[in-house]
Amino acid sequence: MSPERPLYLDHNATTPVDPEVVDSMLPYLREHFGNPSSGHAYGRRAHAALEEARCKVAALIGARPDEVLFTSGGTEANNLAIRGTAEARADRRHLLTSVIEHPATRLPCDALEWRGWRVTWLPVDAQGRVRVEDAREALDAAGGETALVSLMHSNNETGVLQPVAAIAALARRHGVSVHTDAAQSVGKVPVDVTTLGVDLLTLVGHKLRAPKGVGALYVRQGTPLGAVTLGGGQERGLRPGTENVPYAVGLGVACELAGRRLSQGTQAMLALRERLWTGLRDAVPGLTLSGQDAERLPNTLNVRFPGVRGGAVLAATPEVAASTGSACHDGGETASPVLRAMGIPEADALGAVRLSLGPDTTQEEVARAVVVLARGWKQVAG
Repeated sequence: MSPERPLYLDHNATTPVDPEVVDSMLPYLREHFGNPSSGHAYGRRAHAALEEARCKVAALIGARPDEVLFTSGGTEANNLAIRGTAEARADRRHLLTSVIEHPATRLPCDALEWRGWRVTWLPVDAQGRVRVEDAREALDAAGGETALVSLMHSNNETGVLQPVAAIAALARRHGVSVHTDAAQSVGKVPVDVTTLGVDLLTLVGHKLRAPKGVGALYVRQGTPLGAVTLGGGQERGLRPGTENVPYAVGLGVACELAGRRLSQGTQAMLALRERLWTGLRDAVPGLTLSGQDAERLPNTLNVRFPGVRGGAVLAATPEVAASTGSACHDGGETASPVLRAMGIPEADALGAVRLSLGPDTTQEEVARAVVVLARGWKQVAG
C-alpha cells in the first residue's frame, strides 16, 4: 500500500460516505431543490423527503419521528441539549458530567460554570468508566438542584462504554434530564433511547457514513428544552433555519443502512479488532491496551507503544492513517486528558495510538497494519 493512499484506521474521526448515501442525496441537490417550508409542489416534495429521513433516524434509535431534530452535527446537538436545558430549567443550577467528555460537551459545561452554575465533573476508574456510585452521591448531594446529567455513551479515544442506563435510572428518581452524546456509538452497537432511559441523545452523520455537517438530537416528548438560536419555527422552533434537506436525506439513509448491518457487522468488526490487537501485542513487546477490561466499541483500540511517542510511530508509518489523543503546542506535547484521567502516567500516555476500524476494513489490511506499525515502532525505539 503506497503512502499516497494509506490504510485508513481512523473511522472514529470520520467515515467515508456510503455510495448509497451519496446516491440518495443527489436528487435533492439537483431537481428537488424546494424549501420544505414552501406550500407549492417543490416545497412539498422537500418536506416529504425530510420527514421520511426523520423516520429513518428515529427507527435506528427506537424514537418517535417527532422526537428527532436535525442539526448541523454533534457540536450543535450537544450545545442545544446542554444550553437548551439550562434555558428551560433555570430554577435548577447544577449539572453532572464527566472528566472524559468531548469538547462539544465539556466547553458548554465550562460556559455554564462561568455563568454561576455548579458543575460536578465525575472521575473515571482505571478502565475509563464513570462509577455509578459517584453519580449517585453527586445527585444526592445536590439536593434536587440538578437540571441535567450529560454523559457520553462511549469514549471517542478508548471506545469504553459508559454506564448511561444505570445513571439515567438514578437521575430519573431526582427528576433530572439525561443527555448522552452517542456520536461514536450509533451504528456500531445497538443504541435504544428507551433502554438507555435518556431524554436527549446526540448522533452524528459523519461517524456513520453520512456526510460531515449533519446530525440529530433526540428530544424525548415533554423534556424541558429552550432554543439557543432564534429564527423561524423549523424543527419545533428549537433549531430554526431552513433545513439542509439533501444532508438530512443522506443521514436517514445512513441510519437505515446501519440498522440493517448492525448485528452481523458488529461481530465481524469485533473479530477484526481482536486480530489487530493480538497481532500487535505479539509483535510489540510491552504494548498495552487502554480500557482492556471494560466493554468497548467493537471497532476501537487505544494501544500504548512502550518507550516512544505515539505520534512518532505514526510519523514513521505513513502506510497507516490513525490518530493519537495527545496535543502538540509550542512547549512540546501533552498526553491525552482522557488517558491521564484513567491514572495512566504521562510518559505512558504519550505512547498512545487510536486505531479505529470500519465496515470495509479487511483481514488483509489488518495483517498489513500489524507489520508496518510494528516496524515503525522498532524504527523509533531504536
